[in-house]
Amino acid sequence: MSQFDKNAQVHDFHDGDIIAQILTGDKKAFELLMRKYNSRLYKIGMAIINEPAGVEDAMQTAYIKAYEHLSQFENKAHFNTWLTRILINECLLYLKKKQHAAGMKEQRNIEMVQEGVESNAAKSPINLLINKELGLALENALIQLPEKYRLVFVLREMEDMSIAETRDVLGITEVNVKVRLNRAKAMLRNTLASYYKKDNIFELHLSRCDKIVHTVFQMLDNPGF
Repeated sequence: MSQFDKNAQVHDFHDGDIIAQILTGDKKAFELLMRKYNSRLYKIGMAIINEPAGVEDAMQTAYIKAYEHLSQFENKAHFNTWLTRILINECLLYLKKKQHAAGMKEQRNIEMVQEGVESNAAKSPINLLINKELGLALENALIQLPEKYRLVFVLREMEDMSIAETRDVLGITEVNVKVRLNRAKAMLRNTLASYYKKDNIFELHLSRCDKIVHTVFQMLDNPGF
């Protein structure tokens, strides 16, 4: 793949080197960035939308917008932070459109979930957390969290983003990052928080990864790119 070794892992390449190669006209090098960040963006998208098809659409749009504006990207922020902000904006726009089309049905569901978080958590038997369905149980528990707490939890605890990175991505203060994270953990309860596994939550299957890459390149191969 261009000047990059095809057999190397995508995480071996520095974002700046990949971007520089893309800006020379090597469109295919953009695949490295997509492969590198597909899993992260999928988890973040699922934390907001919780709908695989919707997340895929948001990711594809985010990648296209990132590609279109790549020449305007200045290293004032990390590329992954910049890309994550684009994805979050697309996810929020998706939800806004969905809420409008559904006559605010989604908002009513969110309010119902917020009211039932504690009671639903109390109904979850402990043995559910230790069986083979752990990943699904944790996903369900996370989805019950209000979005602002769920998103901070995913960024900080599952994606290992720093407080500063999370602050920049979400546009809130570091204090708010800490408060929301603590609140999220409290709502998940200590017994749940101690069991979650990063690799099992909102896992992006290789077939979805390939589909996203293929679809984005179909768009990029159209006249105008």
